[in-house]
Formats: sequence, structure tokens, C-alpha cells
Amino acid sequence: MTHKLYLGLGSNLGNREENIRRALALIDERLGSVYRVSSFVETKPIGFSSPNHFINAACLVHTMMSPQACLRETQKIERELGRTQKSTLVDGELCHYDRIIDIDLLTYDDLHVTTPELTLPHPRMCERPFVMVPLEEIRQ
Repeated sequence: MTHKLYLGLGSNLGNREENIRRALALIDERLGSVYRVSSFVETKPIGFSSPNHFINAACLVHTMMSPQACLRETQKIERELGRTQKSTLVDGELCHYDRIIDIDLLTYDDLHVTTPELTLPHPRMCERPFVMVPLEEIRQ
């Protein structure tokens, strides 16, 4: 059975647009068919201070993989493209960092998942215009 997986992508280091394109190519190769891709949107960092603006996008992937397998594969893609640091909790607050690529699972069909590794739908996506604007552009 094919599932609809929406992903959010962001990059604020290096050639940001190329980082997103490379991630999309790997997603298409490993997760399933990238069916739609939003426009690329430039945004200021939210939740941390950096002089580096982000390029953000969203995509719809038709996948046969489970949500957990998709998470593992997107994390692998992030590492392969050079991401070395994930957001971390420091004194109870989430700290974000500059990153070559960030790939977030936003929704997977109408599934609700809550595990230590994965929450679907993404718990903070509605608070983030840099996620919702590209997502609404491609949502069916």
C-alpha cells in the first residue's frame, strides 16, 4: 500500500538550494516517489540566533515504507549530506543549530504516532510559518 508522507526540508549552510535538491534526490531514490515539491522559501532562523538565513521547502512522497523506516532513512540522508548536530535539550529548552540539511516528517497519511523517536503529525509544525506556507502550497 502506498502512503502519503509530507516532509519539511531546511538548509542554512553552504549552497542551501543545492542541499535541498540533493536531499530531494536521495528521498526520491530511497523513500519513494517525490510527487510534489513546494517553492523554496527564504526565512530567518527561528528559535536561535544566526546570520545564516534558511531555505525551506516541503514535499509529498508516495512511500511503501513505515513511518519509523522513513525516519531512519531521512536521518541517514541528513548525516550523509553533512549534518553533524541535532537540536538538543539544554536546561529544559530546545536548542537549535545551523545545519546543512534538516528533514522533518510532518504527516504520514492520517496516522497519529507518539514514541520517544517520532511524533506524527509533527508537534510544532502549525507554529512554524516556514513549514506551513510550503506545506499548504502542495497539500491536496
